[in-house]
Amino acid sequence: MVQAYILIQTEVGRAASVASAIAGLEGVASAEDVTGPYDVIARVEAGTVDELGKLVIAKIQDVEGITRTLTCTVVHV
Repeated sequence: MVQAYILIQTEVGRAASVASAIAGLEGVASAEDVTGPYDVIARVEAGTVDELGKLVIAKIQDVEGITRTLTCTVVHV
């Protein structure tokens, strides 16, 4: 299982609606609107790195109101 945090910037005033839309996607464990340089942080899970990439590119980045994402994969060292 691959886990990651997706840091998301949105259009002004869209953080809550983006977080709500993302939270409903399969593979998204949680999505919260936050303060700071990013507007939403989502925790996601996928079976492989390729599936994680597809989730981010095909589903999350397709949500209206998102301007930029940064994927931070969880590692266990």
